[in-house]
Amino acid sequence: MTGALSVEGLTLRFGGVDALSEVSIQVPARSLYAIIGPNGAGKTSLFNCVTGYYRATRGSVRLGPRDITGMAVHEIASLGVRRTFQNVRVFPKLSALENVLAGAHLRASGNVAAAVLGTRRVRRAERALADEAAYWLEYVGLAGKGLALAGELPYGMRKRLEVARALIARPSVLLLDEPAAGVSSVEREELAEVVLRTWREGVTVVMIEHDVELVMRLARTVAVLDHGRLLAVGTPGEVRSDPRVIEAYLGRHR
Repeated sequence: MTGALSVEGLTLRFGGVDALSEVSIQVPARSLYAIIGPNGAGKTSLFNCVTGYYRATRGSVRLGPRDITGMAVHEIASLGVRRTFQNVRVFPKLSALENVLAGAHLRASGNVAAAVLGTRRVRRAERALADEAAYWLEYVGLAGKGLALAGELPYGMRKRLEVARALIARPSVLLLDEPAAGVSSVEREELAEVVLRTWREGVTVVMIEHDVELVMRLARTVAVLDHGRLLAVGTPGEVRSDPRVIEAYLGRHR
């Protein structure tokens, strides 16, 4: 499935309030795309609509040529769209390795009888998947942390653990919801390297982020939301110099 993502006229209404109003964005395959805006601008609501957590009031979402509007969360995930969350969601009582393995559940194969009997093929597949999970932990800078309980890892490590759990699914589109929020400057740079490497390896990356400097450094295209509406789209330079964006958002960070 192609990594191109298309959102057309997306509207999300809660009661009499529009969380999103006629939002349209085009994310080309293999792009590094960022969405910024003030708190309450509708950024996470947009992600929730794209991934099936919310059902839009109006509008459509397409992954490549396929209309995924209204599909269930697991159906969209099975097509290659994976995400992380603004508030870290790990399984605290499971090890880091087990958390990553949980992200591969849609790739699991083999019949129930074979799994129960523990055939050699199933055991080999389990070992290969565990090795792959260890690879993704190393990929995000968590080598040697596989046996640590996820709930006991520092916050920044839990953030990266979520990324590893998403990547083991081999997504075509990776949605990152404020991946740098609450992390140290060192962890932010480590995260930036993971994002860039993932994008260079062909994954379409869409990130929501409040760290404007990080966004301007990483993203190739930036969309700005304000009060649920699309305010501007362009290169980082174009967006940074847009008077509407400065007034609505960037000026607040100066």
